[in-house]
Amino acid sequence: MTDRINHLFSENKAKNKASFIGYVCAGDPDKKTCLDVCKALLENGVELLELGIPFSDPLADGLTNQLAAQRALQAGAKLEDTFDLIRSIRSFSEAPIVLYCYYNAIFSQSVESFVVRAREAGVDGILALDLPPEEAGELVEASKKHNMKNIFIVAPTTPEDRIHKMAESASGFIYYVSREGVTGERSTLATNTGEAVNLIKSKTDLPVAVGFGISTADHVRETASYADGVIVGSALVNCIAKNLGNPAEIVRVIGNKAKDLSKGLES
Repeated sequence: MTDRINHLFSENKAKNKASFIGYVCAGDPDKKTCLDVCKALLENGVELLELGIPFSDPLADGLTNQLAAQRALQAGAKLEDTFDLIRSIRSFSEAPIVLYCYYNAIFSQSVESFVVRAREAGVDGILALDLPPEEAGELVEASKKHNMKNIFIVAPTTPEDRIHKMAESASGFIYYVSREGVTGERSTLATNTGEAVNLIKSKTDLPVAVGFGISTADHVRETASYADGVIVGSALVNCIAKNLGNPAEIVRVIGNKAKDLSKGLES
């Protein structure tokens, strides 16, 4: 079975290029439009798709992504709908897909059952936001058994000695959040992110992708100068929020936004 995540990062590393990772919430604003959104992102520069599982209490997310989850839930989104969305994406794309979720979604299914269902749908990795690696043994074990990657988050407040421990449980890539707090667009980037990425790279051979606050092509360009991956979420999700009621416009605007952001990866 192809390791899509490793293949992407390895291929781009050979080109001296960072990978472009885009986030949207599965089912936002509805099933059909979300599938069209995912297709537009993958056709306009996004190379790894991060899909959020709608959750009623997304504590790590800012208002933009909270409202996206709320819209999806109000449209009737269920866990199986997320897997159906991924199956549909797999009919036209082999891009890596990572589930961005809270542990409740995994635990409520039984951990191994969740991993099996996700893998069968076409998922490549799981990022459980509220699950620290010290408590992730069952998920890591099930993931290794079924060729699923486990992505863990390193924050600006993570002690140096803990980064190595986190890297031992992680696979696929390390997600570095460049700011404390919740997700959301920012006008400027954190100033010490490059140093933090270099520190993480000294502790692991895994690629390091950076997210939180990246919203312009210039932000992407700067982040790509030191990171292996650039993660954009709120700047894309806002394209949905600002065009509700007009599915065609949502797809057009988010495709153009992804295309513009991806220009920051051009050498």
